[in-house]
Amino acid sequence: MGKNMYITKAKAQIIKQAIEDWRNEGLLDEEKASQLENSIEVTSFDWKRLARYSFIISVICIAIAVGSLVSLPLFAILFINPVIRLIIASVSSGIMYYFAINRMKNRPLRTYSNEAIMLMAVLTTAWAVAEIGVIFGFGSDRFSVLILLACIIYLFIGWQTKSALVWLFALISLGAWLGAETGYISGWGAYYFGMNYPLLFVIFGGFVTAAALALENFKDFKPLYKVSLKVGLFYLFMALWIMSIYGNKTSGFWLRAGLLELFGWVLLFAVAAIWAIWYGMKKDSSILRGYGIVFLLINIYTRFFEYFWDVLHKGIFFGIIGLSLWLLATKAELIWRTLEPKHFE
Repeated sequence: MGKNMYITKAKAQIIKQAIEDWRNEGLLDEEKASQLENSIEVTSFDWKRLARYSFIISVICIAIAVGSLVSLPLFAILFINPVIRLIIASVSSGIMYYFAINRMKNRPLRTYSNEAIMLMAVLTTAWAVAEIGVIFGFGSDRFSVLILLACIIYLFIGWQTKSALVWLFALISLGAWLGAETGYISGWGAYYFGMNYPLLFVIFGGFVTAAALALENFKDFKPLYKVSLKVGLFYLFMALWIMSIYGNKTSGFWLRAGLLELFGWVLLFAVAAIWAIWYGMKKDSSILRGYGIVFLLINIYTRFFEYFWDVLHKGIFFGIIGLSLWLLATKAELIWRTLEPKHFE
């Protein structure tokens, strides 16, 4: 046998249950099953999670440290010229991208350290783009051009490296550019082609979600599929939730939205959530199922707050919420215990 597998207690129980089932079904002989069971080592501490959060905090601390050093008189003189700042940011970003890409090729198992370096490269890219805005005088009205530039850089690097982290920043930047650009074109009004911002992001989220599902089986897209689907669903459902409250109005005038209009968005919100649950079950996608269930519940409880907050005594109001959540938790616990192997006790 090779090296032992060091995993958490919960994962070890799942694997041991699978080995036991395969043994009982005759798929594994006794000797091979024993070898597999003996290769499992239970770790008493979740080092994987510690590594993940430690790297994140480390990058944040490094960013704060750099920002603090720049404010010192010695560095302030060096950084006073935006061209010099742009050169420093661009060179630093390029070096970190190069270093991160090489580590991803040569040390692919160093997932978190590789992504931490990539995150620093992403942040220095944003810094470089900001300096371009200073040099060329992009004011507060045309900052969408800078966001688009950052988005293009992230899309290119994310696609070439298949880094889910960079692709995440690319999709976030794309959404930010869409909002900023339509704001500029519409004169920073509430509407663009008769659509308010939430409606615009319903369309955008739906497009990103549809694109992710359409490209799911495309080999080059597989490393980016999950993050694309998650971001698309988040845009879509958050925008639908807001639309179900305000309709195609600005936030200050949501009470003027017609009941029929709001009902249409409430219904669409529910249909989208139910579709996500159904399609998630069909495709065995925990992402789709999870988003569908969570936002279907959000839809239900939002409607409850809307229609019963003013008419029910607060004791009865929260009592109904508490009881319904208790029943939901009880049902979820029963389902969980049904799926969970008995020896997990």
